[in-house]
Amino acid sequence: MITRVVMPKLTDTMEEGIVVAWKKQEGDPVAVGDVLAEIETDKAVMDLEAFGSGFLRKILVPEGQAVKAGALIAVIGELDDDIDAVLAEATSESRPPTTTPSPQASPPIPTKPSPEAPPVSPPSAPPTETPVVAREKKISPRAKALAEEHGLDISTLVGSGPGGRIVERDVLNALQAAPGATAHQPIVRPLSQMRKAIARVTTESKAPVPHFYLTTEISMAEAERLRKQVATIRQTPLSLTALLVRAATLALQHHPDINVSFAGEALHQHTQIDIGVAVALDDGLITPVIRDCAQYDILTISDRLRTLIERAKAKHLAPEEYTGATFSISNLGPYGVHNFIAVLMPPQAASLAVGTVRSVPVVKDEAIVSDRRMQVTLSCDHRALDGAQGAQFLQTFKRVLEQPLELFLPLAPPSEGR
Repeated sequence: MITRVVMPKLTDTMEEGIVVAWKKQEGDPVAVGDVLAEIETDKAVMDLEAFGSGFLRKILVPEGQAVKAGALIAVIGELDDDIDAVLAEATSESRPPTTTPSPQASPPIPTKPSPEAPPVSPPSAPPTETPVVAREKKISPRAKALAEEHGLDISTLVGSGPGGRIVERDVLNALQAAPGATAHQPIVRPLSQMRKAIARVTTESKAPVPHFYLTTEISMAEAERLRKQVATIRQTPLSLTALLVRAATLALQHHPDINVSFAGEALHQHTQIDIGVAVALDDGLITPVIRDCAQYDILTISDRLRTLIERAKAKHLAPEEYTGATFSISNLGPYGVHNFIAVLMPPQAASLAVGTVRSVPVVKDEAIVSDRRMQVTLSCDHRALDGAQGAQFLQTFKRVLEQPLELFLPLAPPSEGR
């Protein structure tokens, strides 16, 4: 039985993926559940498992090449199966050309790309030095594409990534150090799958969604004292972001009308509080989600958040771990940013942007004193929310952080009528 292996659509925002590495080669036996390849999506690098058994008869997409979701990338079948019809179907649908170094290819394989085609180095005969070096040296797909774009010999590069892997910054450094390079000559950097998705989703959100923004300032002196006290009795520190998540959970519990999504002729009221926390990566950002935050105390939230952030930076999150947030928090405080606004990511109707905690002079009891202050800005979808609703949410959020003992208390059930 012939099994068509296609580029999976692993997330709602994924339009194409990159084959990072083939874990099986042509002619290898394959069982259901075997890992065929590593796929780079717009958010993570994930394993592609086989849904059929037999032998890997044909690889249609070389490592490092991007293809549209749903495109045929390989064929699994028995050794005596006729796969010509499947290969012809791929060609007729203008799928990427079959470019594997196999002498038993059925359709004709071009030995060179046309002058107008992207400068991909397919491992077709006759073999060249670049694919061989790329297999011997670990290199990220973005670094490989950038090196080929500028005709840079990969064999001359020294990788600075994990395990000596060549990453984008290694290629950029080599290009800047190359003879004849000038400060006025731009370096073309192909967009990563993550950056493409960010560009697409933010454009789709910002243009049609009527945003409005509410900013308030919060005294963080008591919250900082509380964090220091926790640090003296607990081995693992309590992060500021964990405080923010817990405070947002309490505020959403008191104001469930913020935890909604606009759906045309109706509002979807979410019965579970799923909070996403934006995490910066080298090529964009990802928002791991803490599901059902109301069921966790603040220490559990802190531990779960730390684990999610570590896995996010390693690009090991599964799609269900970074999609479907009902509310999100973006904290640029560690970068010294005082105040900013966040673009809403549907289906969320509200998102919180958090600035740095800093010492500022304030008037207290008719005297000027120093206080630790933080500005936060709530972005709201005006189709689902009004200003008063957002302001009430911020009042509760502010009160909880300024009286942080509440962060450690069990969640009380919402009052009737709320």
